[in-house]
Amino acid sequence: MTAALLDGLDRQLPDLLALYRDLHAHPELSHQEFRTAGIVAARLREQGWTVTEGVGGTGVVGVLGSGKPGPVVLLRADMDALPVREATGLPYASTRTVTDAAGREVPVMHACGHDVHVTCLLGATARLAANRRAWRGTVVAVFQPAEEVGGAPAMVADRFAERFPRPDVCLAQHVAPAPAGLVATRPGTFMSASDSLAVRLHGRGGHGSTPAATVDPVVMAAVTVLRLQTVVAREVAAERSAVVTVGSLHAGTRENVIPDTADLTINIRSTTSAVREQVLGAVERIIRAEAAASAAPKEPEITVINGFPVTVNDAEATASVQAAFEAALGPDRVIDLDQPLTGSEDFGAFGTVIGAPSVYWTFGGLDPKPFAGVDLLADGIPPEIPHNHSPLFAPVPDPTVELGVRYLLLAASPWLTS
Repeated sequence: MTAALLDGLDRQLPDLLALYRDLHAHPELSHQEFRTAGIVAARLREQGWTVTEGVGGTGVVGVLGSGKPGPVVLLRADMDALPVREATGLPYASTRTVTDAAGREVPVMHACGHDVHVTCLLGATARLAANRRAWRGTVVAVFQPAEEVGGAPAMVADRFAERFPRPDVCLAQHVAPAPAGLVATRPGTFMSASDSLAVRLHGRGGHGSTPAATVDPVVMAAVTVLRLQTVVAREVAAERSAVVTVGSLHAGTRENVIPDTADLTINIRSTTSAVREQVLGAVERIIRAEAAASAAPKEPEITVINGFPVTVNDAEATASVQAAFEAALGPDRVIDLDQPLTGSEDFGAFGTVIGAPSVYWTFGGLDPKPFAGVDLLADGIPPEIPHNHSPLFAPVPDPTVELGVRYLLLAASPWLTS
């Protein structure tokens, strides 16, 4: 029955590859996905889906029934890009700059592969619409805005659960810096929790020639950054997993002026609620202690930017998806990860609010040649391979797009074709 779902995909591929290149060349930041959402809505309507726009901001939801009773399956793709200047040199590379939410001019790039996700889901929706006789039930196709900053909770807050059919399972995927042809998942904890903080350290500014008359927030920030690295190295047990990253540090305007403030942004990843609480507590303790040690005139300001919980795959539903993958692809192409990924996702918000099982997987999107002789589970991804969020991250469209469509339909098949 899965073969019937895929009927016509080969004829559709040239259009999908052209769509991918177009989306890659025209990325949009979180909550600014107006062009992308318009393309999605128009294509869904052409395919015969019932379409709702503006869900949670720029989100698009399509609903399609097969005409036969059966389960409801949610398929989700994220649409937003990142403030990264593309350095791939591709003929369809992004050259866009836009104004971000803070009013700054920034470059934009699909450095995380969300253009792949949109293209693959539109490929899957086209096959579902064209081959309704091959499946039963209802599909809810979710094109989510702002995954990078928490767009799923915004869609949930926009009464998603009340406005659309209740899914029996929620499914989503992410392209990864791994060889095209491989797909990976695991039951239980699949991805880490993520917490992002903005910190302002207060000093007392003055002339660079008389630092004794000041409280230097640059030095305070530098010491804080270094001390934060000890949280994982010295406070998290070796058998646990956590990451603390200071992603930005801004202070001052001139070399001979000591500023009044320094601003940091911090991202924290953790795989259990206990470690999450431990690391968040340690980060705040260090920030406040270093400010006190520097005789800061004011307490630091610590603001939560966003927070995503651990992404958890339902064991029974994951086993069904893995079995479908292995039957179609062969067990050597399906990786059962031995530990959670340190990346994070907001996709779990849908299943949590609906009370439905969720399954999330990653799939390779790069040329397999550089991975020759590499044991990905034992050795990890080679350091010279560009990862997601890199200005050099560039999935190979062929065969990645075709495979991504297949993975979505294979994953949904235990519910739609059983």
